[in-house]
Amino acid sequence: MKKPDIPQDEGGRLKALRSLDVLDTPSEERFDRLTRLAKRMFDVPIALVSLVDENRQWFKSCTGINVSEIPRDISFCGHAILENEIFIIPDTIKDERFSDNPLVLNEPYIRFYAGCPLRYLDGSTLGTLCIIDTQPRVLDEEDLDALKDLAELAEHELMAVQLATQDELTKLSNRRGFIKLAQHGLDICARHNISASLVFFDLNKFKSINDTFGHAEGDAALLAFSDHMKNTFRDSDIIGRLGGDEFAVLLTDTSLEPAEKTISRFRSSIEHYNKESNLGYEISFSEGIVEIDHEKNISLESLLGQADSLMYDNKL
Repeated sequence: MKKPDIPQDEGGRLKALRSLDVLDTPSEERFDRLTRLAKRMFDVPIALVSLVDENRQWFKSCTGINVSEIPRDISFCGHAILENEIFIIPDTIKDERFSDNPLVLNEPYIRFYAGCPLRYLDGSTLGTLCIIDTQPRVLDEEDLDALKDLAELAEHELMAVQLATQDELTKLSNRRGFIKLAQHGLDICARHNISASLVFFDLNKFKSINDTFGHAEGDAALLAFSDHMKNTFRDSDIIGRLGGDEFAVLLTDTSLEPAEKTISRFRSSIEHYNKESNLGYEISFSEGIVEIDHEKNISLESLLGQADSLMYDNKL
């Protein structure tokens, strides 16, 4: 038996997969409908929407099998995510990579496998939509096209939640996504009595950049600002674009004074970018910082309002 190789982009692939926040979630009709359709279309006993995590293949939807995950080392989909096209094993017994695989020798007695990769927005492969039979078989071109169509539908469903919570331009969380993630982070901080600070940003004179240099240059400024946020703040911090030229970050394990120092460092990074870029305009911002008092149990929306008011007190 051959274990699946690890993709070269494994780190980014796993980050993309986990950003969907879909692992270990309950079954959903929108995915179950696809596996039922695949099972019926191809007349196979098993159809899956599977996602390949670090050490396992987990099934977001499965029909014809009674387990929710299997080890990645013996998975067929672990091989399929390495491919650009549909990965097909017409007869596992005749394939030395799989002939002694436990899933072939024991239940579910796989003899045929076809898995179409499911891709994230950046092209990394998250898992597959796959069909499995206990008998050898061959797919024709029409079958392959149909399987690709079903996989594309599965991709759209996986991305639907992500797109609803992600800012299209900067790829940061949008307001909805930020509030969802930051409230979760805030709850954890409150439960473990960990300090936290919320920062609300507004770019200064952003309208004049759009008016003078055009909206494409305005978008470039927003991207530069968001990139500096990603590079300055920690992975444990939660950042988002709330809309227009407004951004926010929840700094975890950070009280007011360290938060102020972090923002000062961030401002220096932006100022250095302005000097190096020589764009004809400068990116600058005003901010409001709120140190969070967990005992007051204030909602994130209210905290954003407080930080917004403080930001306007400092507005240029």
